[in-house]
Amino acid sequence: MAEAVVRCLRDGRLDGEHAPALAVEGSLKCCPLAAGAMLHIAAAFASQVAAGKAQARGLVVVAFDRSPQVYLEFMRRRNLDANALDRCVRILDCYSDPLGWKQKIQNQQHQGNSAKQFSTNKDNITVYRSVKDVTKLMSSTTELGGGFEGEGKTYFSVAVDSISSMLRHASVSSISGLLSNLRSHEQVSSIFWMIHSDLHEPKVPGAFECLSTMVACVEPALVDPVCGESPGNMSILEQNYSKAKFIVRLKRRNGRVKHLYENLYIEGNDIKFDSAPSVSIEVNQSLVPKVQFNLELSEKERSDRANVVLPFEHQGNGQPIHIYDGRRSLPEAQRDPNLTAPALVDEVKNPKSGTAKGEIHYFRDSDDEQPDSDEDPDDDLDI
Repeated sequence: MAEAVVRCLRDGRLDGEHAPALAVEGSLKCCPLAAGAMLHIAAAFASQVAAGKAQARGLVVVAFDRSPQVYLEFMRRRNLDANALDRCVRILDCYSDPLGWKQKIQNQQHQGNSAKQFSTNKDNITVYRSVKDVTKLMSSTTELGGGFEGEGKTYFSVAVDSISSMLRHASVSSISGLLSNLRSHEQVSSIFWMIHSDLHEPKVPGAFECLSTMVACVEPALVDPVCGESPGNMSILEQNYSKAKFIVRLKRRNGRVKHLYENLYIEGNDIKFDSAPSVSIEVNQSLVPKVQFNLELSEKERSDRANVVLPFEHQGNGQPIHIYDGRRSLPEAQRDPNLTAPALVDEVKNPKSGTAKGEIHYFRDSDDEQPDSDEDPDDDLDI
């Protein structure tokens, strides 16, 4: 559901809240598709910004893994003209000269003494030459974002590609601090980044997941030929580089997590998404924990449970057995003489047996609801 992810990024932040954040997690088994998903989300978001449908007035791309021209060319193929790119997209180029070595060589050759950390050209590409300095990277990003035109308070969004490349030059704590500061910045509408999860220890992607409100995992569509049943089948490896699973976890504001699943594949020079069959079944099966005991009841166990005599339920005295279905309304209760308050008051004032007595009216639960159901019992209330 790439469209749902783009909508969340497009809607931006609310007053008093941090900006929504998306973490795109890929692996070496489907590396081109993870990079393609990042390009697709960036281009789709830029299209929303150019059309004036997003809270942000522009997108700042912090490019570590690929040249800025790759982003610009991909966005042009998505029908973004030069005017829209100049107006809505800024790229902080940390790819061309990340440590400033090229500039030092040029300065030595020309005997120059320029000490600028970054420079800008006419294509809205800012070359950043000190990637180890995370503090200056933060100020450069916000400086570019503050240059977008707009009425009132101007918001901008940030895309970081990728965290894995940043970790070669800075620590996890400093990069997580950078992302946290960007999320809390008053002008940042949304932020998304990509990380290759299998290049790091499990705790590293987990640390960045804690900073995100959405996680999109790009997983191989087929079994790895090295670990599968048919080793040496290179066609499976080739298919994993052209098709993958796009699994998204969205955290709602009420705390619930929504799981979405699509197929991601390459068609020509473009990235395509299509809905996967049996979405809920496949995702739910992957979320069920592997336990050593059976969670289901057999037919005999269901029959034995149905024959259990409940202690407060009348049996065989000719009165109907009332089943509570969780939705009994007041008019229905008033039609039942055993449940109305006047009938109980009359019984107390004029008892049939000559002595006043109280009664316990028990209604067994409906068999439609499964045991240990996680359904909210107050779900029908308008809260």
